[in-house]
Amino acid sequence: MTADRHGHVLTDTGPEARDHYERALDDLLFFRPAVEERVRAVLAAAPRSPMGHALAVHLGVLATEERAVEAARATFTAFRAGLASDRLTARERRHLAAAEAGLDGDFRTAARILGEIGIAHPRDELALFAGHHFDFLTGDAPRLRDRIGGALDAWDEDDPHYGPLLGMYAFGLEENGHYEHAEQTGLAALERQPHDVWGIHGVVHTYEMRGRFTDGIRFLDARTDAWAGDTLLTGHNWWHYALFSLERGDTGRVLDIYDSALHDVAADGGALELVNAAALLWRLHLAGDDQSTRWAALADAWEQRGDGPHYAFNDAHAVMAYVGAGRLDRAELLVRDRERWLAGTPAGPVPANRAMTADVGLPVCRALIAYGRKDYAGATDLLLPVRYRLHEFGGSHAQRDAVQRTLVEAALAAGRHDLARTLLSERSRLRPVCPYNWSAKARLEERLGAPERAAAARQRAAAQAAGAGLEDHRNENRR
Repeated sequence: MTADRHGHVLTDTGPEARDHYERALDDLLFFRPAVEERVRAVLAAAPRSPMGHALAVHLGVLATEERAVEAARATFTAFRAGLASDRLTARERRHLAAAEAGLDGDFRTAARILGEIGIAHPRDELALFAGHHFDFLTGDAPRLRDRIGGALDAWDEDDPHYGPLLGMYAFGLEENGHYEHAEQTGLAALERQPHDVWGIHGVVHTYEMRGRFTDGIRFLDARTDAWAGDTLLTGHNWWHYALFSLERGDTGRVLDIYDSALHDVAADGGALELVNAAALLWRLHLAGDDQSTRWAALADAWEQRGDGPHYAFNDAHAVMAYVGAGRLDRAELLVRDRERWLAGTPAGPVPANRAMTADVGLPVCRALIAYGRKDYAGATDLLLPVRYRLHEFGGSHAQRDAVQRTLVEAALAAGRHDLARTLLSERSRLRPVCPYNWSAKARLEERLGAPERAAAARQRAAAQAAGAGLEDHRNENRR
């Protein structure tokens, strides 16, 4: 019997496996692809290691990859079959319970159990990391922040993993609207560990939410060596770079990023890669930019995956791809498949993805299909009831904004001018520096027969896209 560097007992885990486990946690916190090989090394050295198996399961589940989950389930089931649980510590039993809940799609139960571990063992890095990401998958913003904030006092600031914890905390702060605090916390994380790609990601989100897209590009350009190499988050950070470029009106740069970093048509794309690609092309689609060739290749990639009802957030992005490619029949097939799956739900507790699919995922998918059919009134009516519940199927504010913009565009196209005015008033007050908001306002004013107001809004959008506007907004706040 051994213990990790924080003194947590590791049952049936010898010194070699323990060393692999520690290195695996380091790789996990920094999103290095080597984590998968390191986890295999843990189990090769200690096939009965409870924490090795818990780590393997969390790695598979958090990737939102159905195939990865099924592979993890097979190994985990064989492990549990011969397990004498009374030999394990209470912490290890809880980890295995959280892993089992994750495999069953019960993400909220997994997050709750990991939270209990974090309270009793605030330096349990796996519990903190996995719990943080379950909070992200379920859109639980307060826990995304407080799970990490509640553990930080138990950590020595000189610990090599204190920086990644700050990076996680920065993202939690950002998702709760604490943008200045989040930026400073993320920068403090990067002072400790410059290659903390999750910390970089957290700071980038603060720029996105405040309309500081020029600052975001500068920030990423200054740290290219830290985030643009071989990490599990590289493509997603490129997606953020593309969003900044899109706000600046640089469509050429956006498509360069798409082709070089977001969707490799020759590769078997993972779920996150395809989500990034669909979310970016959908924004172009809403702007009337036809990318039919790219849509066709992306829709092919989603079809080849053949995913079942595994994660509703992924389903919505698959439907974006099918609609963008004009494959409305394929999008409707996915919706019917999920409807049949829900109809077969047994009595008793409902796993997270069933609730996500029923309450948010299917309404969003149906709205996207209606939008593709140019049934803008129908798309509007489908999205209105869920607009304040979108967080319940996961993702970040930045990711879910593709759906929020769909509602704006549907309302405009349907002639729902009162609603469009309300939505754009909300958006521009919350994010005063956002060229999209002002260009959409210009289109609304044109339809309302107010050319002078339209021109003023269009001018403001152009100034912001050119990098102006943010400093003026700061000055307005000072006066």
